[in-house]
Amino acid sequence: MTILLFVMLGLFVFMMFRRNKKTQQQQAEMQSKFAPGVEVMTSFGLFGRIVSIDDAENKVVLELSPGNVATVHRQAVTKVVDKPEEEATVVPDDASSLTVAEADAPAATETPEETIARLNKEDKKDN
Repeated sequence: MTILLFVMLGLFVFMMFRRNKKTQQQQAEMQSKFAPGVEVMTSFGLFGRIVSIDDAENKVVLELSPGNVATVHRQAVTKVVDKPEEEATVVPDDASSLTVAEADAPAATETPEETIARLNKEDKKDN
């Protein structure tokens, strides 16, 4: 029973070290992506562009908006933001997309008097 306990403890310690090593590798990979001009997000939710990096003091200067800069610790920058590719959406100039079913049908030619009569009939149906 004691041997089983030591084996479980050893397995737990092994998994803990393995997870730590993996996390450190991911963090080192992300830190290598840091360069001026890269869009990043901090651990407290600020988005900005890296202006400069001071490796000696572990500081990063971020431009949050034009003219606004903030200096944060290098470890506070937690994510490199990749801009998603925007799909071009086509917006029609007219309202043809609103009436898809009627777009296939030929346009009806009715006189103004016929239109008034039709609208009056529809109004009486609603009441």
